[in-house]
Amino acid sequence: MFFAITRATFEIYFHTKLHGATFTDIVKTFLYGIRMDASATAYIAILPLLVFVINWFVGKKPIKSIWLKIYTWFCLFCISLIAVVDLGIFAEWGAKVNFRAFDTLYNSPAESMSSTASSPIALNLTIMVVLLITGIVLAHYILDHSFKKSVATTKTKIIFSIFLFGINFIILRGTLTPMPINQSAGYFSDNQLLDLSAQNTEWNLFNNVFENLRKPYNPYLFMPPAQAKSIVDSAFKVKKDTTIHILNTDKPNVVIIQMESYTADIIESLGGEKGVAPNFEKFVKNGVLFNNIYSAGDRTDKGIIAILSGYPSQAIRTIVIDTTKQRKLPSLLSEFKDTGYNTSYFYGGNSDYMNFDTYMNDHKTDKIIDEKTMQKSEVGTTWGAYDNVLFDKHIAYVSKQTKPFFSLLQTSTNHEPFLLPGAPHFKGKDVADQFRSTAWFTDSCLNAYFEDAKKHEWYKNTLFILVADHGHRLPKSTSAAFDPAKYHIPLLFFGDAIKPEYRGTKITKLGNQIDIAATLLAQLNMPQQKFKWSRNLLNPYTPAFAFFDWDNGFGFLLPDQAVSYDSSGQRMIYVKNKTADPALTEKTLLTGKAFMQQIFTEYLAY
Repeated sequence: MFFAITRATFEIYFHTKLHGATFTDIVKTFLYGIRMDASATAYIAILPLLVFVINWFVGKKPIKSIWLKIYTWFCLFCISLIAVVDLGIFAEWGAKVNFRAFDTLYNSPAESMSSTASSPIALNLTIMVVLLITGIVLAHYILDHSFKKSVATTKTKIIFSIFLFGINFIILRGTLTPMPINQSAGYFSDNQLLDLSAQNTEWNLFNNVFENLRKPYNPYLFMPPAQAKSIVDSAFKVKKDTTIHILNTDKPNVVIIQMESYTADIIESLGGEKGVAPNFEKFVKNGVLFNNIYSAGDRTDKGIIAILSGYPSQAIRTIVIDTTKQRKLPSLLSEFKDTGYNTSYFYGGNSDYMNFDTYMNDHKTDKIIDEKTMQKSEVGTTWGAYDNVLFDKHIAYVSKQTKPFFSLLQTSTNHEPFLLPGAPHFKGKDVADQFRSTAWFTDSCLNAYFEDAKKHEWYKNTLFILVADHGHRLPKSTSAAFDPAKYHIPLLFFGDAIKPEYRGTKITKLGNQIDIAATLLAQLNMPQQKFKWSRNLLNPYTPAFAFFDWDNGFGFLLPDQAVSYDSSGQRMIYVKNKTADPALTEKTLLTGKAFMQQIFTEYLAY
């Protein structure tokens, strides 16, 4: 009953996203959720059932009722807490609370708390208190907390104990068949929010934790390994290895500016809102814009590997935190260092977040500048220094370099809780306007950075690459994890190193964040073979496609079709072109499955 109440709370909280759902659909979320609710309840019941049986066989007095009351209250508290955390996680990520959320909280508590600072804390705490009180009141009137020691023979006790444990075990497994209940039990609709509503949040969380803590295995085995490899290899086949050379130098300085949460929805030239990033439009006129690019995933730890290593996101895993594995990845840092470049990494926050500093050091980074190297007065938020401070430090450093340099700047101001050093540009108090204001601030910092850089000699020989680490649900509240729009991001090659005739050019080829590596290396006539997942977007013969994933799901895009697949529900939950030839849709899905399987296979092999 309490699980049903938390489900109703989830649906009321996100009622605006349930547009189009009928009353019958809502009722179905409770009907389809019953088995998983019962399974979760059976897990909770194991301990009191065990205590009862032991007490039935030994001891003269029954266990005092206060024990079961405290246990019940504790369970209600945990369920209420998880339910409220789930509201915040789903609002930010478009996914249910999972292992990654708690793992990030454990490893980077300050940053994790900052990530949720835009959530209505007072409202969520109120919801949690109301849930807890409701649960305690219901438990008081519904449950008999006393342990009764019924008089019976030992044989009878054994038979009934086996019967009780057997019944509980069947409910726990959710079925009489050999295959126990899984997440797909709650899937019944093409509306993913209805399917997620039907999920038991606590059951789903602990299942996800178990899957992450067990010995690694590939949960995405859709087809024979040889078939998956063949499909992926075929997708990367290029008829002719060539490239359009847009640079006027073979050895430019390279600065990659990784822009926090810079979704295409705030870039006017990408179909986004006008006025949020006005200077970016100015940059577009002097650069080469790739306007059909998608991020590898939805988190920074996925984006930084996609950009520097040209390696796709691994859905439920993140390779950057695994030192043994990430060391084996190729990296642009290593490639440029071996070619004689000075390499550096600039981040306003703490570079040990998600193991970033270890990755940088393992891949031959000469200099790491982060909040640990800054004055306390320069660190403005829990995420570190504001972007203007970061850009100023970068110019001061590279202006002293005597040889070509390769540098990654990772901005952070456009991150929750959307704090600014001054007055916001957009005066609205809602979180969407706060996001617009921090994005506008980053845009203004970029403009000031370039204006300052133009005063230095190195600017004329520098290629700047502007790219987002991932998209964002704001400002349009596009929070559905399966929606390709959430992953659409800007990618701009910019600077005086670009030939005049190519400035203002737009490249419409469908591509990925991971394609930066091969595209850049091809411009500099450097080998690209190590970056096997990366494609040269300036090769006219390069196949057009994009792949992204999230926890237990993926999306695959072709020019004429795009699909998203939920691995938990084992079904397509998004089809862009519903009138397309079914064979094309099936090919798109099959290719996406092959990519997901092969990516994880290689991840495990590292």
